[in-house]
Amino acid sequence: MTHSSQLPSGLYGITPQTTDFSALANTIEQAALGGMRVLQWRQKKLAPADSLQQARHIARLCRTLGVAFIVNDDVALAQAVQADGVHLGKDDGDIGAARAVLGAGKIIGRSCYNELERAEKAIRDGADYVAFGAVFASTVKPEAVRAPLDLFVQAKPLSKKHAAKPVALVAIGGITTDNAAQVVHAGADSLAVIGGLFDTPDIRSTAARFAALF
Repeated sequence: MTHSSQLPSGLYGITPQTTDFSALANTIEQAALGGMRVLQWRQKKLAPADSLQQARHIARLCRTLGVAFIVNDDVALAQAVQADGVHLGKDDGDIGAARAVLGAGKIIGRSCYNELERAEKAIRDGADYVAFGAVFASTVKPEAVRAPLDLFVQAKPLSKKHAAKPVALVAIGGITTDNAAQVVHAGADSLAVIGGLFDTPDIRSTAARFAALF
């Protein structure tokens, strides 16, 4: 399934660190059946050749499931596996360079942490979504700065000011089915979740609970 550069709203899963990619594929399928709309490939410990092989397989799976597939940090890998887009941290190059490689139809997201000014610049530069977090204490990144929920209220008008189309607002960090509703209420268009989805005993049911918020 090929997506436009509009990020689908809803549950945005991020792959947990793993070496069991057969099990990972099964959990991704369960999450998709529950309503996950987007999956980000984030495997920091894999060798480049292994990451290419596994990401290519998961990208094909996501196309079959109708889930947008985003690659974390690596524009070249995103291009190689024909991903739907790439997510860029503050040290992962600029949005214009990524757009030149991936093309107009791909999704480009930018981490903005707790910084409204960074989000405004990303939107001016052509990002399709901006991500704020950690909105709650994160077990994956316990050292992450905390992002207050009122950032989503402040960021809402920015796409009208700087972009030709709406720019999605993504929340990340410590999100679970118990605290997600307040994040959506604050204005988040998507919830990026790792442990709060993939570490739960019934991933499909958990995904459905997140999806029901949208």
